[in-house]
Amino acid sequence: MGKDDSEQFTVDTVLAPVDGSDESATAVEYAVAVADRYDADVHALFVLGRGVVRGLDAGTVDEDDVAEKTQGFFNDIGSIADDYGVALSTSVDDGFSQTRKTRHPGNVVLDTADELDADFIVLPREPVTEPSAEVLEKAAEYVLSYASQPVLSV
Repeated sequence: MGKDDSEQFTVDTVLAPVDGSDESATAVEYAVAVADRYDADVHALFVLGRGVVRGLDAGTVDEDDVAEKTQGFFNDIGSIADDYGVALSTSVDDGFSQTRKTRHPGNVVLDTADELDADFIVLPREPVTEPSAEVLEKAAEYVLSYASQPVLSV
């Protein structure tokens, strides 16, 4: 690839789906490095797992606790972006639905990528250590198969 070829590849927004696991925090580090290289922004999408979504629907999981957990994670990864001087935006979405069988983490990631007009996706592929945070492990294969954007699986 010559120098002229690389100039054609531009990245404005890198999407980093996260689920609160250490593996997804590592993926954010890669996303920030890619964003830094291309002078892009990073958007971290926190995808809530099936147990959390069911618990919220049933009232057995406290919404404030979930908000506190996701915000704490966003604060942690925010410091990574700050170190590189990369702008980080965040959002939270349900990876599953009680009423829509077609809603799963892979769809949520791809829909968000389209909404944001993301140019690049970075997500973890390794099995996560916490059984409750298996969300992105299930999404990785789907995203790799169907994303129209380049995907880095770390």
